[in-house]
Amino acid sequence: MPDTGAILVGVDFGAPHFDGELEELGLLAETAGLHPLGRITCKRKAPDAALFVGSGKAEEIKLLAQQLGASEILFDQALSPAQQRNLERVLERPVNDRTLLILEIFAQRARSHEGKLQVELARLQYLSTRLVRRWSHLERQTGGQGLRGGPGEKQIELDRRMIADAIKRTKDRLVKVKRQRQTQRRQRERRDAYNISLVGYTNAGKSTLFNALVKARAYAADQLFATLDTTTRQLYLAADEAAAGQAPDPLLMGAPAGRSVSLSDTVGFIRDLPHGLIDAFQATLQEAVDADLLLHVVDAANPNFPEQIAEVQRVLAEIGAEGIPQILVFNKLDALAEDRRPTVLQDRYELDGFETPRVFVSARSGEGLANLRQMLSARVLSLARQVEAQRLESLAQDQTIQSV
Repeated sequence: MPDTGAILVGVDFGAPHFDGELEELGLLAETAGLHPLGRITCKRKAPDAALFVGSGKAEEIKLLAQQLGASEILFDQALSPAQQRNLERVLERPVNDRTLLILEIFAQRARSHEGKLQVELARLQYLSTRLVRRWSHLERQTGGQGLRGGPGEKQIELDRRMIADAIKRTKDRLVKVKRQRQTQRRQRERRDAYNISLVGYTNAGKSTLFNALVKARAYAADQLFATLDTTTRQLYLAADEAAAGQAPDPLLMGAPAGRSVSLSDTVGFIRDLPHGLIDAFQATLQEAVDADLLLHVVDAANPNFPEQIAEVQRVLAEIGAEGIPQILVFNKLDALAEDRRPTVLQDRYELDGFETPRVFVSARSGEGLANLRQMLSARVLSLARQVEAQRLESLAQDQTIQSV
């Protein structure tokens, strides 16, 4: 999308997460290279079938766009193809929705071969529902002397077939990439690797935390979807980290681990993430599904963090990762006002009805990272003890069978 002015439109249908200030949509627009010039919100019981917002509000949007010189209209909700087409006719400007905006950002940010394939698949799946052109001058007519009949294959049918072929080719290429990832995972499993994945709402600071923990140089910025491609590095947990300091939770603390684990930085989640993107990014999100532990990074300075946590939990459930143990990492401790800073940096937080370990950190300043490393070291040690106990039990059973 070109760097141009846009009007942001949001409709409140009574949903609890409605962003009345359209703050997140504005951040998405700026990330995509658009400049928000004005904002309009309204309340409705249900979307208007033809114009989504109704004819009166559509005229109001058109007038504001003319006054501010906006060249594009951006809706915070997903529009049907018919609604998008009707709005463009009335508003006399391009109209796009949240779904296309996120797709555009993903297309701009994808760097790896896999990421580009995933974005292309999601874009093609989106376009396949928006074939609204009627190029009658390009249609083939059934001909032949003495024959009668209607038009032959229309241009829209050609487009649909070409997009379907492109979707199939892209899916086939992604299958190959997925096989390569599975091979890499099997190699890590043979090395008895413990896999940890960073998950969380976009712009919660996952990549900054990743860099702080493994001393990497993954791209990190204060913007939405700064990182799309999964990055995996080895994180060494020193032998004395689990025993250092004091922790209020005896289940998390123990003897030293003294080993390396695999740490993966994954794509951030967001409210109303297009389902096509979830499907297309299965290979990337598979890192979270296959993890032994999830570090759920939360922006502690964002007043809407409970809604963001709920959205991440919803996506994790959708990809089949809801049963993986978690540690909640409340990041951006340095951005909290003095009266909002917690008195205890380690405690528990109720998550989906379960008490989940929580630690407050600042990935930027390093505060609290020692506590996090201690918790990770204790978790790895606990798992190693379980594996060793199972191995000894299996050996004992084999010896009993042999003696009989």
